Amino acid sequence: MNVSLTEWSARFLIAEKTGIGITAPTSEIPDLDVEDAYQIQLETIRRKTQSGLEVSGKKIGLTSKAMQEVLGVNEPDYGHLLDGMKIENNGSVSSLRLIQPKVEAEVAFILKKDLHGPDITVADVIEATDYVVASIEVVDSRVMDWKIKLPDTVADNASSGLYILGDRKIHLSDIDLPSIRMSLYKNGEFMNQGTGEAVLGNPANCVAWLANKLYGFKGSLDAGEVILSGALSAAIEAKPGDRFSADFGEKLGKVSVNFE
Repeated sequence: MNVSLTEWSARFLIAEKTGIGITAPTSEIPDLDVEDAYQIQLETIRRKTQSGLEVSGKKIGLTSKAMQEVLGVNEPDYGHLLDGMKIENNGSVSSLRLIQPKVEAEVAFILKKDLHGPDITVADVIEATDYVVASIEVVDSRVMDWKIKLPDTVADNASSGLYILGDRKIHLSDIDLPSIRMSLYKNGEFMNQGTGEAVLGNPANCVAWLANKLYGFKGSLDAGEVILSGALSAAIEAKPGDRFSADFGEKLGKVSVNFE
């Protein structure tokens, strides 16, 4: 890895620690490609695991056609989840931990078997999944004002922040993923809604995509990991004092988070 990529990892870590956003990598390296951006991300994760944090799963971003069109891409991206990112359902988040948070709701897969690409199918994902739960992802950007292109968000661990898992564990034989309906509320007010079909037609398609994508980086999805499969609707900005709740219906139930 060349010095500039290592340096960008350090910049992201400093931004996270200080709460002060930085300029986008592409503003200084206009030809930064996605492969090098993933190397920045992986260097950051390496540094964090060396400091004692553990990888608890992965997240998939840019799963909707609308978001892909905004960034001019034709496939999702991914980032790593670390154990220090998890917040309990209905728990509280200190705004000091975040720079410019937004809230998304999605289906989380908890795996009981490893998934190694390159030829993972939806059937493989279903077989490898222990259960699914409702989830909220708090996305955050270390890049000032969310002025990002695809390589910038990839380098920034796919704009990962925190995640919250619901309490109801549902086996895939008991639920139809594409027809899941989710309603997102902020301070009791309805914000938006989405279905499982909104993310590549089926959240399980997203997990299969990620397992196959990781093959190119000599990575895999591992038993016990949490996989956030992609936002079912648009992200909503969060401010101190806000409370968010995502209602996934009778089976998956609700998941909530409060911002102090």
